[in-house]
Amino acid sequence: MPVLVNINPLAWESQFFGLDTVRLELDGETPLATAVQHPCALLHIKVSAEQAEVIDALGQHGFQLVEGEADLALTLKHTERQTGIRIARESQIPALRDAAMQVFNQSRFRAPWYAADDSGRFYAQWIENAVRGTFDNQCLVASDEAGALQGFVSMREVDGDARIGLLAVLPEAQGNGVGLRLMLAAADWARVRQLKQLRVATQLSNLTAMRLYLRSGARLESTAYWFYRKGHDSI
Repeated sequence: MPVLVNINPLAWESQFFGLDTVRLELDGETPLATAVQHPCALLHIKVSAEQAEVIDALGQHGFQLVEGEADLALTLKHTERQTGIRIARESQIPALRDAAMQVFNQSRFRAPWYAADDSGRFYAQWIENAVRGTFDNQCLVASDEAGALQGFVSMREVDGDARIGLLAVLPEAQGNGVGLRLMLAAADWARVRQLKQLRVATQLSNLTAMRLYLRSGARLESTAYWFYRKGHDSI
């Protein structure tokens, strides 16, 4: 079966990482064998775990498995506001950036594809953007009685649903139910806006996050794999 793709340059990521990056999308018009000749530094593609023939073809064209991803959804019914959860303020951006760099130091933006500090930098920028309402619509923070940051969650509205962008609990606050309160606060944010479902994606290797989402009542809807390939100029 021929694999046909669309070639989509990733302008923001290319500039941020200083790495000319292209994402291939399935069901396009360009044969995969032609697409891998596109001049760039790095090629990305995400494939459903069910598409075995496509996965085999990617291996034949030099793509390597980077990470698995699970997508989950929570149907919104009755929700409640959570104590100790507030809308993030711009004055909290430095602390949130530091926390994101600490918590998200491992992701698909990892060596040998990216520099050692790229993952942390990427998620630090993501959470800052969420506080400012850029990309994600809002960021909520959990704090202890003294006001110290315990964790955060960002959300955005997509096609009538809410989607969690980032959810993290700082290491020193783990084991105290902070993650569950953040998840429930995100669900309440979505219900108030009359959205249908709360969706979230996480790495298959992140069992802690998977357990949290399933415990919150979310259901597993799909799994996929990320593959990368060095660009044509590098081979």
